[in-house]
Amino acid sequence: QVLLVESGGGLVQAGGSLRLSCAAAGITFSFDAMGWYRQAPGKQRELVATITSGTSTNYADSVKGRFTISRDNAKNTVYLQMNSLKPEDTAVYFCNARLIVDYWGQGTQVTVSS
Repeated sequence: QVLLVESGGGLVQAGGSLRLSCAAAGITFSFDAMGWYRQAPGKQRELVATITSGTSTNYADSVKGRFTISRDNAKNTVYLQMNSLKPEDTAVYFCNARLIVDYWGQGTQVTVSS
């Protein structure tokens, strides 16, 4: 059974930084792609950033230049460095990993106060 465990969420003031981590357990293969999505109250889940096994990255326009996604294939772990955080970044952040099917973490809350 594949399990994704996120950590690193919390409360931060606007302009601050947080680093999210997502570690995969129960699998020995590297995922084709890993990424982060977020869901704010009353809104649909949206893509934040993705990274392939070849380290090609893709970002939502709203986070470009502020967030950086990276991964450690040996550890099957993906990271999201979030800088210059804004109140509109407040959401539950979900880790995603894809290998034929999609796997999801349980989510970690990020709250940015103004």
